[in-house]
Amino acid sequence: MKNYCNVTDSGMEDKANGSVETKSPVENGQLPDPSNWGVVDVVNYFKATGFEEQATAFQDQEIDGKSLLLMTRNDVLTGLSIKLGPALKIYEYHVKPLQTQHLKSNAS
Repeated sequence: MKNYCNVTDSGMEDKANGSVETKSPVENGQLPDPSNWGVVDVVNYFKATGFEEQATAFQDQEIDGKSLLLMTRNDVLTGLSIKLGPALKIYEYHVKPLQTQHLKSNAS
């Protein structure tokens, strides 16, 4: 099981403006590589990033790290049966950056 340090994205509006803070777990200044994560690690990642309620959808669908790296925007928006707002944030601020980081680290 992974431990994450929560860092708030500086580009997000503050809660007083009606937006929800998005947190990004960082390991050694970089996003973690989920390629070897189990389902529990994926669930814990999303709980640590402030999506506790939505994290259960990843468990229900048995999404492990390899599956997470293969997910498309449409998979997250429609396949997990979660509300549109959180689904968009999960994809844009977490799934997509994790996929990009994984591709960059494997390209070298």
